[in-house]
Amino acid sequence: MELKAVFHANQIQEIDIEHLPASLHNSPDQIPIAVEARLVASRNHYDRVLVGYADCGTGGRLDEVCRKFGVERLPGAHCYELYAGKGVFAALAEEEPGTFYLTDYLAKHFHRLVVEGLKLRKHPMLAPLIFNNYSRVLYFAQTSNELIHKKAVEAAEFLQLPLTVRPASYGDFSYK
Repeated sequence: MELKAVFHANQIQEIDIEHLPASLHNSPDQIPIAVEARLVASRNHYDRVLVGYADCGTGGRLDEVCRKFGVERLPGAHCYELYAGKGVFAALAEEEPGTFYLTDYLAKHFHRLVVEGLKLRKHPMLAPLIFNNYSRVLYFAQTSNELIHKKAVEAAEFLQLPLTVRPASYGDFSYK
């Protein structure tokens, strides 16, 4: 959604956007493997490729794949930094290090990606172990969709944490 808005604002029309499963964020070690497979499959089809991931927990391994194929990725450690901007995100993280971050997508699919993805209904004893050090939920609202806002509230309630809502931006991802 955000990439489409940036491309539209810059009147960039000849572009293909290919998606990988969002559930890869539950297994960040799989992100570089999936990106590499997609790059191999699309080799010789495009003049230029941009990988629409920040590092997303890959520990620099995504950067290795990008260097290998001569492509760029989005800046930052993760999408939350992208939505706030590096400086703003650093201030938010400093203000409250124990923050669980939500985007519209994660709020909308919290149950599937977090509760089911981490098997918390089957193993509820894991929830306190996983989320014990969190002290708040910060939701980067990308839209004003009330249904998604309600899902963010439900996610915070599931985690038993207070919810802070902050409008998302494109952060440092400025238009050229």
